Amino acid sequence: MSREKELKALQAALAAEHAAVYGYGVVGGRIRAGRRTEARSAYDAHRARRDALTREVRDLGGTPVAAAAAYALPFPVPDSAAAVRLATELEDRVAGVYSDLVRATGGERRRAAAVALREAAVRAVRWSGESVAFPGLAERAATTSATPTPSA
Repeated sequence: MSREKELKALQAALAAEHAAVYGYGVVGGRIRAGRRTEARSAYDAHRARRDALTREVRDLGGTPVAAAAAYALPFPVPDSAAAVRLATELEDRVAGVYSDLVRATGGERRRAAAVALREAAVRAVRWSGESVAFPGLAERAATTSATPTPSA
């Protein structure tokens, strides 16, 4: 595996995790009470992955990509139904980035990326109630970028 390719994929995963953490802040503010625990659990999982990826980027000698001050959401999130759609979108996007990381790495890093991909796919199914045959791939074809767009 190319160290440069691996570092680039790690940085992309880190950027996606920054965006997911931001997005789950929005989800948490709009989701109905019955799903708040699920949203908090996902938020915590993405924070933990973000922190682990930050360490991995540093371990490879890179400077971890910083989080944007804010991110443009893919659609308005005025209520709980929209928050569920946003959570699903976040997980689909994260799954796509982890599928890239699986391809770009080997060994323990590849195993960890595959676990992260699986966890994101499972959360996406829980949020949406639907699944796809190859998580992280179909979603990539439907979106133009792997992460929400940072906004100024």
